[in-house]
Amino acid sequence: MFNSRRYSFQPKRDEFGVLADVPYLPLTLTYQNRSVEVMGLLDTGASVNVLPYNIGIQLGAIWEEQRFYVTLAGNLASAEAKGLLVLATVGEFEPVQLAFAWTRVNNIPILLGRANFFTEFDVCFYGAQLAFEVCPKFRDS
Repeated sequence: MFNSRRYSFQPKRDEFGVLADVPYLPLTLTYQNRSVEVMGLLDTGASVNVLPYNIGIQLGAIWEEQRFYVTLAGNLASAEAKGLLVLATVGEFEPVQLAFAWTRVNNIPILLGRANFFTEFDVCFYGAQLAFEVCPKFRDS
């Protein structure tokens, strides 16, 4: 992939204590001039990006000021969520605006899903090598 950056899978334990290597991506999220360095789970099965409540608070977001409600599915179907737009910086790439479903749940990873992480970045997984590459989408000049 042209202009890509390679990352290694990270070992993480699930809620049952089972160790697995998963594609966590380091990135910086910025909202209203406040930035937080985080690790986001690349989740091709997630329809949307999901942001835990405590990360939104660290970014300075105020729950009551967010007006756009988001309906989540799957394990988070019962969780209240609101839309939050943040700037995301991956490595040395230009920042992009990502839309998150900011949920009141804290015990979840940041999920980077099809809308809109995978519309802003191309990702190639190398499962046997426990690695992945990320590059920004191609933009015509």
